[in-house]
Amino acid sequence: MRLGRPRSRSRSRGRSSSPATSPGTRPTGWSACSSCAPDAIAPAAILTPASRLARGRETVVATRITTRGGGGSLGIGLGVVFIVALLFIVFAIFGSFTQVGVGEVGIVKHFGAIDPAHPDVFDPGIHTKVPFRDDVVIFDTRIQKEQVNASAASKDGVTITSIIAINFHIDASKAPLILQNIGPNYKDRIIDQQIQQAFKDVTAQYAGLELIQKREEVASRAKATLKDKLIPYYIIVDEFTIPNYEFPKEFNDAILATQVANQQNLQAKQLQEKARTEAETALIVAQGQANAQKAQATTLTPEYLQLQAIQKWNGQMPVYLTPNTPLPFVGAVPTPAR
Repeated sequence: MRLGRPRSRSRSRGRSSSPATSPGTRPTGWSACSSCAPDAIAPAAILTPASRLARGRETVVATRITTRGGGGSLGIGLGVVFIVALLFIVFAIFGSFTQVGVGEVGIVKHFGAIDPAHPDVFDPGIHTKVPFRDDVVIFDTRIQKEQVNASAASKDGVTITSIIAINFHIDASKAPLILQNIGPNYKDRIIDQQIQQAFKDVTAQYAGLELIQKREEVASRAKATLKDKLIPYYIIVDEFTIPNYEFPKEFNDAILATQVANQQNLQAKQLQEKARTEAETALIVAQGQANAQKAQATTLTPEYLQLQAIQKWNGQMPVYLTPNTPLPFVGAVPTPAR
């Protein structure tokens, strides 16, 4: 492709065979400056064949660059589409499977909703689901533990605080209803509140000191109350314990003073009981001695005394005798001295 003005077919080289112009005319293709003299020529209008050829080459190069740039953008776009499609396929494959662990059930939600009439429930194991449509919510059906800081008032107006611990489990067959009516956070929304209320209902029937003395009875009644409150929510209470109570300092001081007084009274009663026992023992001993002496006096006859002497005599006669002393013959009755 040739650019620029056509060259003259004259055989002479180095010369251009441009037609002669008259003083009043202008060459073809030249632009005149309106502010110049009629015969003046604008410098921009002077284009040599070489400059025109250079301009043509620039146009061709720019066209090629534009074409190549458009092809590169198309390739990048196709690559992005391919990567997105590949990721979509990978996520779809992995999203088609779900696993339910031992002691759990999975409730299937279709586009975020549950069919209450025919809910889909997954047992432990691996299951398939429709990706981007189904969502599986896992519920734990094993025995769980929950602790609550509870506070209440006794019958006599004493403020009590305690940490209550319970063991519970949910009815696995009612897990879809629990999810639909309560949600997965049923501990915070239902259990904790009902524990507080059951504790208040029971402690209001006892005085402060009775709560300490009848701790097991209070825990048993609170457990029964909590069971009744959680049955409508398909939550079963297994254990209910009240480890300890916390009372105000004034109440603790009063309890301590009462315990000290009771201890002192107990000690006094013990001393009284000891003294009474000792007195009764002494009386019994004295009475026994008196009875013994009385019985002995009635039995001290001459024959009994002679028998006692015979039993204690060793069979030997005394060597020395006191004057005027009768001989000790068995059976002799001593005569009074004159």
